[in-house]
Amino acid sequence: MVFWMIVMAANLVVGAFVGLTGVAGFLLPIVYTGPLGMGVTEGLALSFAAFIVSGALGSVNYNKAGNLDIPFGIRLSLGSLAGAVLGVKLNLIIPESTVKVILYVVVLLSGISILLRKDKSQEEGGRAYVISDHLAATLILGFITGAVCSLSGAGGPVLVMPLLVVLGIGIRTAVGVALFNSVFIGIPACIGYMMQCSVKDLLPVMAAALVFHGIGVVYGSRNAVKINQILLKKGIAVFSILIAIWKLAL
Repeated sequence: MVFWMIVMAANLVVGAFVGLTGVAGFLLPIVYTGPLGMGVTEGLALSFAAFIVSGALGSVNYNKAGNLDIPFGIRLSLGSLAGAVLGVKLNLIIPESTVKVILYVVVLLSGISILLRKDKSQEEGGRAYVISDHLAATLILGFITGAVCSLSGAGGPVLVMPLLVVLGIGIRTAVGVALFNSVFIGIPACIGYMMQCSVKDLLPVMAAALVFHGIGVVYGSRNAVKINQILLKKGIAVFSILIAIWKLAL
């Protein structure tokens, strides 16, 4: 009973945070491999299944709000598809203990980047470089982030969204594109990790997780404009940093 309550609560809360801010999905692998004691492969399979749901639902709501550049998102995601496949293959080679370390290091660096990054409004000018204008750079960024995310379980938005802002994309559009992109990272990653698991044992857990994750994402993405995103992101960043330091110190 405790196991199922943690699965449902974690997916509901993390889904809401993903919908609100575009980040926090990287906390799911920590829950699965930490309190729930699951293996890295099972945890990543469940997490990437959730990222597909959150990416699809979240990007629909961001698109309705006019905060999703679909052509740019497609170009970025083409690179991410190839990168995600590579990430899964690398996970097969690298020992599980090393993958856990990579996961927590990515979480630590992501938390620090969120904490230090200053959001810029989409209207701010003076940008000398906007990545959406450069196809090659967009594909390369998608490939690299797709590989890192699928290998570590970091999701997608937590890495992609800050990078897009730095590279000239407005904050809300960056969240929408990052959520859209996470679908294309999640599909090959989820399939790859599911092939290494007992699908029969994992499906009931996945079904419960996806229902509650979806509810959280819908709520979060519909209420994103009502929340002080800067304050919420800072809270997530501090929590992520503390969790990562604790797990790395064990």
